[in-house]
Amino acid sequence: MTELIYEQPLNEKTRSYLRLEYLEQQLQMNLTQDHQNRCFHPLFSLCELAERCDYRGEVLKDLNKKILFLSNWKNLPHIDKQQIDKYLSLLSDARETLQISERPGSQLKQNRFLMALRQRFNMPGACCNFDLPQLHYWLAKPWDVRQQEYSQWLDTFSVILTPISLLLELTRLTTEYTETVAKYGFYQGNSNQALSLIRVQLDSHQGCYPTISGHKNRYAIHFVQFEQLKHSKQAIEFKLATCI
Repeated sequence: MTELIYEQPLNEKTRSYLRLEYLEQQLQMNLTQDHQNRCFHPLFSLCELAERCDYRGEVLKDLNKKILFLSNWKNLPHIDKQQIDKYLSLLSDARETLQISERPGSQLKQNRFLMALRQRFNMPGACCNFDLPQLHYWLAKPWDVRQQEYSQWLDTFSVILTPISLLLELTRLTTEYTETVAKYGFYQGNSNQALSLIRVQLDSHQGCYPTISGHKNRYAIHFVQFEQLKHSKQAIEFKLATCI
């Protein structure tokens, strides 16, 4: 029995943040294990996203909002002030670091090895040693040496990935899961508050997965049978969290 969590962003900003979080998870996975040249795929994807969009302004704006929101929360009764202080400190540190930093990933443009690889990496089969002898040489280095270099490359993105991770963590903490049933494999909900993220926790033994759609005030969940690839007509028990 495996509990799977499916997430659906309800605005473009949350969608971008989740993509960046996913890439960070892939980067960390490649940092802890030797996956050879596969480690470059998430790194170059992150480079492309960082070049395409300047996330700094949006993230700083969100950090300021969260800091103000949590500061106001401290005055409410029955609030864990120690936990609030912890997040206020983390958010303030992340904001300060981001304010004085360069554009994330800009240093990697000066790395001739990475830029040579990036030009060819999206070409099918272009990672052969006769295409990229420099990659063949790098992969022959001891793992601990490559791990240290890879860690240094990742550090250039930490100024943006750290606050995004914090913002998503706080978003997920805005609500708890509730037991819910989708009659005939369908569930629809409304919210008076603007939602940013829908989370569905589902037991894999039910043999289906959710497809989620909606906007900030309304959403719908269809459950699809994996084997038949069609909408389920059964009552599906799941857990639902609607995050603001």
